[in-house]
Amino acid sequence: MAVDATMPTIPTSAPASSSSSSSSSSSSSSSAAGGIADNFQSFLTLLTTQLQNQNPLDPLDTNQFTQQLVQFAQVEQQLKSNDQLASLVSIEKSAQSTQALVFVGQTVAVDGSTAHFDGNATWNLNAPADTSTATVTITDKTGQTAYSGNFPVAKGNASFVWDGKGNDGVKWPVGDYKMTVTAKDSNGKDVAISTEVQGIVDSVDLTASPPLLSIGGQNYTTDQIKRIVRPSTST
Repeated sequence: MAVDATMPTIPTSAPASSSSSSSSSSSSSSSAAGGIADNFQSFLTLLTTQLQNQNPLDPLDTNQFTQQLVQFAQVEQQLKSNDQLASLVSIEKSAQSTQALVFVGQTVAVDGSTAHFDGNATWNLNAPADTSTATVTITDKTGQTAYSGNFPVAKGNASFVWDGKGNDGVKWPVGDYKMTVTAKDSNGKDVAISTEVQGIVDSVDLTASPPLLSIGGQNYTTDQIKRIVRPSTST
């Protein structure tokens, strides 16, 4: 049985991502801006004509005209702000795509308990305290136990690599496998151990918003990546 429980390689932090929007809003706001500008000019023409031809004994209410001018100006400013926001969203969307492409071919770790096995499968364990005994159980997609074993797990991060062999030494087929970990400290109290899935980013779907990274057949966003793992080199 070739199960390796070792500390992971030195990680580097991964940036987060943010949301994006469609380009159709930009064209619609531009049309609206053109419309409000035309209406504003028409309003000014009517206002000037009315002022020139008003009855001196019954002058028009200038306060009302002033309020309408202010309202037109506020709407025009809002439309300009919408155009600027649409431009910023477009720039952010382009930045997200560029950021996602950087991960292709990289070995990364994301929160999760299901890893894809194809020759080996790797999980990262994080223990908040030293454990005297941790029971590691690996099951297939039907819930059948493929492997189970007891190991001491020290406080901090550690990697668990499964070679696909069950307790009887028989090799299990390629597929997705789930790990569950139960542990106790030296006083017999339960210790919660979180798991991360480690794998290589195979591809990026840039048509999705935000872009999706494919890792072992599962899709993740860039903000779900916890660390990038540098492959170990033999000397």
